[in-house]
Amino acid sequence: MSEADTTGDRACVSCGISVTGTNAARFKCPECGTVIFRCAKCRKQSNLYECPDCGFRGP
Repeated sequence: MSEADTTGDRACVSCGISVTGTNAARFKCPECGTVIFRCAKCRKQSNLYECPDCGFRGP
């Protein structure tokens, strides 16, 4: 389990802004299952993200 899951932090994994109360995506890492949050802007721009637990990278 990632630190974000245990602390309740909901920050975009790409840009770091708080996504609480926004139109953000929440999904599991394809490699390890860690919950990842991405803001609408980073999703729309297809910004790269990296899983904080396993290092998996995706668009």
